Amino acid sequence: MSTADQGGGRGRGPYPLARPFPRPGPLIALAYRELDMLIDGDEAHLDAIGDPAELIRPWDPGTVEDPPARAQLWEWLEAVVEWVNTEHVWDPTYLVPPCWPAHPHLVHEIAVLADRRHTAGQAMTGDALEEWHRYVLPAFFDRRRTRLRTACDSRHHDWPARPAHIRFQDGNEHRARHYTRDVAHHR
Repeated sequence: MSTADQGGGRGRGPYPLARPFPRPGPLIALAYRELDMLIDGDEAHLDAIGDPAELIRPWDPGTVEDPPARAQLWEWLEAVVEWVNTEHVWDPTYLVPPCWPAHPHLVHEIAVLADRRHTAGQAMTGDALEEWHRYVLPAFFDRRRTRLRTACDSRHHDWPARPAHIRFQDGNEHRARHYTRDVAHHR
């Protein structure tokens, strides 16, 4: 029996047969509880929460501005990526690359993937988890492969769209003139 078969060495050993989905840290878990209270809470809970627009939404990393909560979000997403790569990837072309934090589109996608799996795991039936396996995870893998292709399979590559994005930014003033003229036309 090889070391890998015995569960030794790096990577996935044979046991446990299914590892639990990573739990978010306490601040991210609190954010989920507050969001649940917003949906299901009474008036006292709603008053205690405050402005709903200020709540952290873990599936949207840009809403997490508190540094300790943001650090917990990154820790959780890192654990989720490792879990997805070991529990759901057999073909290496589907692996989330180790440079995923350098790809904003992957950061956003992984946050939603983690949220949908977390939410499905909290459900009282398997319906949401079935949906996650059937639709969410395969769609994530398809988008990951389409958007990255093989660009970061063996080493990280810089953002190929950078030159086009710079040209887009250089056109801000030009576009603003069009917007102004359009608004003036409708006055």
